[in-house]
Amino acid sequence: MDKRQVTTGHLLTFITILIWGTTFISTKILLIDFSPVEILFFRFLMGYFVLFLISSRRIRTQSFSEELLFISAGLCGVTLYFLIENIALVYTLASHVGVIVSIAPFFTALLAHFFLEEEKLNTQFITGFLIALTGIILIGLNGSFLLQLNPIGDLLAFLAPVVWAIYSVLMRKISGLNYPIIGATRRVFFYGLLGMLPTLFLFEFHLNFKRLGEVANATNLLYLGLGASALCFVTWNRAVGILGAVKTSVYIYLVPVITLAASFLILHEKITWATLTGAFLTLIGSYISERKIKMIPKKRIRVRSKAPIPRSYHT
Repeated sequence: MDKRQVTTGHLLTFITILIWGTTFISTKILLIDFSPVEILFFRFLMGYFVLFLISSRRIRTQSFSEELLFISAGLCGVTLYFLIENIALVYTLASHVGVIVSIAPFFTALLAHFFLEEEKLNTQFITGFLIALTGIILIGLNGSFLLQLNPIGDLLAFLAPVVWAIYSVLMRKISGLNYPIIGATRRVFFYGLLGMLPTLFLFEFHLNFKRLGEVANATNLLYLGLGASALCFVTWNRAVGILGAVKTSVYIYLVPVITLAASFLILHEKITWATLTGAFLTLIGSYISERKIKMIPKKRIRVRSKAPIPRSYHT
């Protein structure tokens, strides 16, 4: 693969994670006037229409198996992941959810090992994962070291990264079909929105547009819809196509670090020694997991062939 293309993939992934790491601020503000399901539905509905305006060309899949890939990606990456994550927040601490969801790269690597021939699990990735996980736990606990387990919430939180891992593997397969990335992402959003429709009747949902009259609500919803949804899913899906599901997912380790920095700069939250140590370990772990393994070529040992010495016979 071209070096410039690989650099582009890393840049797209970093931009995506940078935005996703700050979305908690917008969500926190919107939760004052909106329910979690309302935020989820409105942001992806807005993202869908933006992508439609950019590229309205319809993708024509070649078979039902290809269409099934888009259906599964929409249900996993849009509907189930965010829904499970939001429900988990109701039952357990946000710090627990943040830590558990950040192990998505491990599940992605595990699934890719079995379902993607070109992406295999290795000891270097496992080492980086364990170091990064230690850092993520330190950030999540924030120096308190007080463990409060909740079986329902924590189990749901563990399910969320598994669903995201499935989505990453599906997008890797979709990228191999060579469809336009914006059209492919829009199709994923379409099936994700369809999957959300039943939840609108199960959870609190109101079409009260007066709430958008407040500048804070409008700007933060635009940030989630245009930035975190329309832009980021396109850049993430493109990066998965370039770098692969495993290498792209490693950047998820950085989400708690970016969230920590955003909390300090925007919300003026206190940073402890534990969070600083955790941020350092997370960066080191992500670097180890992402770094290429340098193969040392074996030295060729030249063996001199001993030619048989011809015998001379005298008659």
